[in-house]
Amino acid sequence: MLAAVSTPSFRPSSQATAASRDRDDACPGALRLHTADDGALARIRIPGGVLRVDQAQALGRAARDLGDGELHLTSRGNVQLRGLESGCGAELAQRLSNAGLLPSWRHERVRNVVASPLSGLDGRGFVDVQPWLRELDALVCASEAAARLSGRFLFALDDGRGDVATLGADVTVRAAPGGGAWLRVGASDAVVSVRFEEAPRAALLAAEVFLEAADGRAWRMSELTGQTSVLVSETVRRLQAAEPTATPAWRVTAEPPSGPVTAANGTTSLSVLAPLGRLTAPQWSELTASAVHELRLTPWRGVILPTAPTSRLSHLAAAGLITDPASPWAGVGACIGRPGCAKSHADVRADAATALGPTGGLPVYWSGCERRCGRPRGDHVDVVAEQGGGHQVSVVRDGLAQAMPRNPSQLAATVAAARTQDHSHDQ
Repeated sequence: MLAAVSTPSFRPSSQATAASRDRDDACPGALRLHTADDGALARIRIPGGVLRVDQAQALGRAARDLGDGELHLTSRGNVQLRGLESGCGAELAQRLSNAGLLPSWRHERVRNVVASPLSGLDGRGFVDVQPWLRELDALVCASEAAARLSGRFLFALDDGRGDVATLGADVTVRAAPGGGAWLRVGASDAVVSVRFEEAPRAALLAAEVFLEAADGRAWRMSELTGQTSVLVSETVRRLQAAEPTATPAWRVTAEPPSGPVTAANGTTSLSVLAPLGRLTAPQWSELTASAVHELRLTPWRGVILPTAPTSRLSHLAAAGLITDPASPWAGVGACIGRPGCAKSHADVRADAATALGPTGGLPVYWSGCERRCGRPRGDHVDVVAEQGGGHQVSVVRDGLAQAMPRNPSQLAATVAAARTQDHSHDQ
């Protein structure tokens, strides 16, 4: 257990700066709906993307009865319901509460946790992080301080394979070989070693330290410029842990491929992707019918069906889900675009469909405007619709963007070239 240390709030360095936030975080939730051009929008947090079958069925009924019938997966493994009727907020909240999807109404927007979706299923990680996930969610919901976190603050629980550790979370816990875990605060170059059973509490404590340092001025760790080392040191002091060490060299694993996933003991799970993260009512029904006991939504807008039989793959493919890693839809994402968003300059989902090409290479993300809502972390091709028409195509590597030559009549070819060409040294 972590040592109980009672300390007053610490004062951050006078040389550190934070973004000035003169308004409340307007990130939508299940109780705070957002008004879009296609109706109200609800964003329902699903920690680790884990849904029991009955919970998934409840979400499907809510989408059908109150909205446009579709479910939209986010880059954090959450679910958005769109086209909701005006005044349906109370009924939606009651439905979600009855399904166990609102364990704490005060914390519903801050239950942002991504976790290795294949953990415990394929034998590739060091540990099964599902116990961490359940404990961290319970700790967050029980913390008075955590209720003040922004709806944008993110926890990541990585089983050691290196998939969600690369998603830019504010607090990352990664399983270490031989037992134990590494805690990383923001994008710090150092990690704190903690015992396996201490990891969830250590993650929450790091978030609480952030809240004290931010004092309402920042929503994400990255906004506390110059304070990373201070946050790490204070977290270490309260944990009574050893001094932080340099980030160890660790492997990085890409998103789960589509198709069957077989463990060493022969147990098979299924991995599918939703084209552009959009699931129609029939597709969602097919997923819930194929699930054995739960579904796991991934940060790559996919769904894992633990221990589901391979015979269900043909049914899922027939419903229009991506079951083949060679599908041209693999690695293609987009924001909602027109007509759902008033700020969008184009119907980027239709644009993405017309520009599908050979699979492989960098993922590509289509944005309807410069806000780039939902864009992925890491290297990717960035396609942004411009006011007045046209698209800007750029290759993003190591956080740096390089624009491709403009050729409006050859947009599909430009995107395909950007995905496959090596621009890593062209600066």
